Amino acid sequence: MKKVALVGASAGLAALVALGFSQQAVLAQTSTAATSQPAMSSNVNRAEIEAIIKDYLIKNPEVLLEAQAALTAKQEATQQQAQGQIISQNSDKLFNSPADAVFGNPKGDVTVVEFFDYNCGYCKRALPDMDALLKSDKNLRFVMKEFPILGADSTRAHIVAKAFKALMPEKYLEFHRDLLGRDGRATEDSAMQIAIKLGGNEKQIREKMKSPEIAQAFQQNYDLANSLNINGTPSYIIGNEVVPGALGADALAEKISHIRNK
Repeated sequence: MKKVALVGASAGLAALVALGFSQQAVLAQTSTAATSQPAMSSNVNRAEIEAIIKDYLIKNPEVLLEAQAALTAKQEATQQQAQGQIISQNSDKLFNSPADAVFGNPKGDVTVVEFFDYNCGYCKRALPDMDALLKSDKNLRFVMKEFPILGADSTRAHIVAKAFKALMPEKYLEFHRDLLGRDGRATEDSAMQIAIKLGGNEKQIREKMKSPEIAQAFQQNYDLANSLNINGTPSYIIGNEVVPGALGADALAEKISHIRNK
C-alpha cells in the first residue's frame, strides 16, 4: 500500500506541475495581449511553481488520496468495459461450450460460469456455495470451466474428469462433488478411483484421456481466461462481469438478482 501511495503522490505532483506550467503559459499570453494588465506570471519560474505545489500538497495531502481513488475507479471501469466486450464476443465459448459441464437448470434464465481447479482450496470452499444456490434457485444454470493451473497433479486429475464426463455425463456432478469436496490433493489416481467407484471402466477412461478434444477444451479455457485477465480460481462470469474469488453464496445470489432485475 505504501508503494501505491508514493506512486500516486508522484503522479499527482507531476500532474500539478504540468498544470502549473499550463497556467503560466496562459497568463503570459494574457499579459502580452493586454499590456494594461500586470504580467502576473512573467517572473514565476519552475522552482517557485514546484514550491507552491509542494506547500499545497503538504497542507492538503488528502488530495493525493482522492486522485489515486479516482484513478483506480477509472481503471476498474475501463477494465470492466473491456471485459464486457470480450464476454460478448465469446458468448458461445463461455456459456455454451459442449466441452463444459452444466449443473442446475440447463434452460435457466441466469448463467454463472465458474473457472475452477480441483486442487484449489478456495474452489473447495466455494462448492457448498454452488450447491446452496442450485438448491434455492431452480432457474439457475452453472457452467463449469475446468481450469487446471496448480501443477501436474491438477492437470492429470482434470484429464480424468474430462474423460469420465465424456463417457458418463449423468454421473459427472457426483464425481465433481466427490473429487472437489474431499480432503487431500487431487491426482490422476484419486480421480480414477472415484470414476471407477461410480461405475466407470478404467480401460475406456484411459483410452478417452488420449482424445485430442480434451486438450483442445483446456486450451480454449486457457485462451478465454487469458483474454479476460483471469489468473486465479475460482473466478466467475456473471452477466458481463468477471467476478474473482470465493465470495460466498449470499454475494453471488445478490449479483444474480441484479442480473435478473436489469
